[in-house]
Amino acid sequence: MTELDLARLQFGITTVYHFLFVPMTIGLSLFVALCQTLWLRTGRDVYRRMTRFWGKLMLITFAVGVVTGIVQEFQFGMNWSEYSRYVGDVFGAPLAMEGLAAFFVESTFLGLWLFGWGRLKPKVHLATAWAFSLATVLSAFFILAANSWMQHPVGYQINEATGRAEMTSIGELLSNSTVLYAFPHTVLGALATGGMVVLAVAAFGLLRRRDLDVWSRSMRLALPITLTAVVATMGVGHFMGTLLTEQQPMKMAAAEALFETEKGAGLSVFATGDFTRDPGHTNRNIKIPKLLSLISDMDPNSTVKGINQIEQEYIEKYGPGEYVPIVAVTYWSFRAMIGAGIAIMVLTAIGLVLQRRRRLQVSRRWLKVMVPAVLLPPIANTSGWIFTEMGRQPWVVQGLLKTDDAVSPAVSGTEVAITLIGFTVLYGVLAVVAGRLAFKAIRTGPPPEHEPSAEGETTEKPDLALAY
Repeated sequence: MTELDLARLQFGITTVYHFLFVPMTIGLSLFVALCQTLWLRTGRDVYRRMTRFWGKLMLITFAVGVVTGIVQEFQFGMNWSEYSRYVGDVFGAPLAMEGLAAFFVESTFLGLWLFGWGRLKPKVHLATAWAFSLATVLSAFFILAANSWMQHPVGYQINEATGRAEMTSIGELLSNSTVLYAFPHTVLGALATGGMVVLAVAAFGLLRRRDLDVWSRSMRLALPITLTAVVATMGVGHFMGTLLTEQQPMKMAAAEALFETEKGAGLSVFATGDFTRDPGHTNRNIKIPKLLSLISDMDPNSTVKGINQIEQEYIEKYGPGEYVPIVAVTYWSFRAMIGAGIAIMVLTAIGLVLQRRRRLQVSRRWLKVMVPAVLLPPIANTSGWIFTEMGRQPWVVQGLLKTDDAVSPAVSGTEVAITLIGFTVLYGVLAVVAGRLAFKAIRTGPPPEHEPSAEGETTEKPDLALAY
C-alpha cells in the first residue's frame, strides 16, 4: 500500500469510529435534558431516575467522542499537510469556531451539570443540561459547515501568488446551501440514533422485568421522537439528494450506477455485477421506472446524466484524469443508509401501534428484535458518511484539490503504518473500556427510588465516576 492508501485508511477508520459516538451524544443529551425538564415540571421521581441513568450513558459516549475527535483533527497536519496548507485559511475558521464557541461551552456546562447535582438550584441545573445539549448541536453545525465547504466550496478566492484558497466571506461559508441541508439531516439522524439507543436498552430492561416504570416510560417517550426524527431525516435527505444532483452529479450518478444518460430514468433498487463502465457488460438491475427522474427534477420524463457523460464533462473542465468514484462502494453505502433508515421507521411504527393497543410491555418478540436493532443507526450513520466522502472522490475539495495532491509529502508509508496500528489499538482499548462501562451501567439499571425534597431537588450526592 502507498502512503496515500495508508493515510486514507487511517483517516477513514478514525472518522467512522468517531462518528459512531457523535450522533449518540447529541441524541442522548437532548433526551436527558427532556427527561430532566419533565422531572422539574411534574416532580415525578421516575423522571429523575431516567435523567440519571440516561445521563450516565451520555457521559460515556461524550468521553469517547472527545478523545477520538482530537486524534482525528491532528491528522490534518500529520498526514494531510498539503490539504491544510491549501485550504487552512478557509477550513480553519469553522474548526476554530467549533473549538472556542461550541466545545468549550459543551465542556463548561457539562461540568456544571455533572457537579451541580444537589448544589445548583433546580432551574439553574436544568439550564446547564439544555446549554450542554444545544452546544453539542452547535458544535455539529460548525463541523458540518467545514465539511460542506469541501463538498461545495463557496466564499473563497484562490491567491495566485501563494496557490492557496483564502476566505472572502464567512457568511457565505456558514450559509452554504449544502450545510443548510446537511445540518438538519445530521441532527435529526442523531435524534433517531439516541432514540434507538433508548429503545434498545429499555427493551432489554423490560425483558429482564426490572425497573419497569423507568423502562416503559422511557420507551413511551422515545418512540414518537424516534419515528418523527427518522421520517424527517428521510424527508430532508430527499431534498439534499436533489441539491447534490446539481452540485455533485457524479456522486448521485454513482449512487444509482447510472452509466449512460437516460430520459425518464428509473430508480435502482438492487443491482448485481462489478459495476463496470464497459458498455458490453450488463448488470442485473431492478428498477422502479421513472422514479429517479421524478426524485431528481420532480418530472418523471426528465433527463438524468450518466457517469460516462459526466466524466467527459469533467475531463473538458479539469483536464485529463479519472473522475469516477468506486461505484460499488457508493451504490451500496447509499442503499445501506436508506435501508437502515427504513428498518428504524418500520420498527418504531410497530412499537407505536403496540403502545396504542397497550401491548408494548408484553410483546416479547418485538422487544427481542429491538435489542439488536441498536445497530441500525450506526449502520445508517456510517454508510452515510462513507457515501458522502467516497462518493466525492477523487476530490478532497470538490473541483479544487484532488485527494492524491493533499497528502503530506514528507511522511513515509512506514510512519503512517505505525500510527495507523497505534490508533487502531488505542481505539480497540477505548471500545472495550466504553463497552464495559456501558454494559455495567445497563446491568445495574437506574438509581433507586426515593422521595424528593420540598424544593423538588434531591439530597443525593452526584455520581462522579466519569468526571475525571
